[in-house]
Amino acid sequence: MPKTINRWTMLAALALFAALPARAAESAYEINVILPLSGNSAFLGKTEQQALVLQEKLINDTGGIHGRPVHFVIRDDESSPQVAVQLTNDVVAKNPPLLLGSSLVAMCNAMAPIVQNGPVMYCFSPGIHPPPGSFVYTANVSTLDLAHALVRFFRLKGWTRLALMTSSDATGQDADRGLASVLALPENHDVTVVEHAHFNPTDVSVAAQLATIKAAKPQAFIAWTTGSPVATVFRAIQEIGLDVPVGTTSGNMTHAEMTQFAAFLPKELYIPSAEWPVGDDPRVQLDPAVAAKQKAFYAAYAAAGSSPDEGAGLSWDPTSVLIDALRALPANVTAAQLNAYLQKLQHQPGVNGIYDYVKTPQRGLNLDDTIVTRWNAKSGRWEPVAKPTGVPLG
Repeated sequence: MPKTINRWTMLAALALFAALPARAAESAYEINVILPLSGNSAFLGKTEQQALVLQEKLINDTGGIHGRPVHFVIRDDESSPQVAVQLTNDVVAKNPPLLLGSSLVAMCNAMAPIVQNGPVMYCFSPGIHPPPGSFVYTANVSTLDLAHALVRFFRLKGWTRLALMTSSDATGQDADRGLASVLALPENHDVTVVEHAHFNPTDVSVAAQLATIKAAKPQAFIAWTTGSPVATVFRAIQEIGLDVPVGTTSGNMTHAEMTQFAAFLPKELYIPSAEWPVGDDPRVQLDPAVAAKQKAFYAAYAAAGSSPDEGAGLSWDPTSVLIDALRALPANVTAAQLNAYLQKLQHQPGVNGIYDYVKTPQRGLNLDDTIVTRWNAKSGRWEPVAKPTGVPLG
């Protein structure tokens, strides 16, 4: 009996030692992600988390990175810039080449100074505007382009008397600057802002501001805030009976919001977006490479019994761009090497358009990749109503 035990012990030990190199080779390539999985921005963060889960499987099914499986290590910033800063410092201390997230302007602006020398940080908010050549990148078309397309769409529809409402936080401040810039364009000389109200994201009611807006008799209304605060605005719209087309930011294009806010959503809700919602809509002509990316994108969600929303649109392409870069670069790539690669990257198709980081540094997309959608509760989709640049569909 002792001889038998010794023989099996020896064989087990040999098997263990033989397996060690293979296991080492298969150790996960961890990519750090910071998202708001709780707090008032969780609507967005959770949809981005879902997209990363789907992408992790796709990436690993196609070889991972240099033979190693990818694993996204996702941390919750609780929708707090302070927590986002703490988490970013923890990540930077490990000296990784990249960091994904967070999801909103305030968090990304707070994180950006920490990564001045790396890692490459790809923020999932379109509302920040990193300096060219920096280590900070930003997802989607800019809030300036989103506002440009929305105002152009409203103007070409004949809705030239606009009312605006923006929050007092970083998202609203960015919107104020963007809307002011867009409305100052010569093409909008016939557009009049009849009222511009502000509110605090923590306000429980904005009925007084909406009553003033209604009295100004706008033809359309733009409410630029995200998450729970936009619900406060939508409720007030219903309460005071403001029956005009309403536009808002793409940060509200989540199925969770549309479901939870269904009882008080505006009758006509328009949202500017990058190209991802086009899908199989034949009225919008996509670049064939973009159409192919979207086909795979929608197929991945269909296989999971789900459908994408803005969280997927914001996180899918940055993740894909970075994975492709890591596959093309050496296994021990540094943040500086990754940044240099991205700075020169052109003609990169994604679900949102064709990325060109030379033409549009730190972002890759511009007004040419921006459409306008309208929420259709029956189909459960944001349906295109404008082709790229905001011109209404015929």
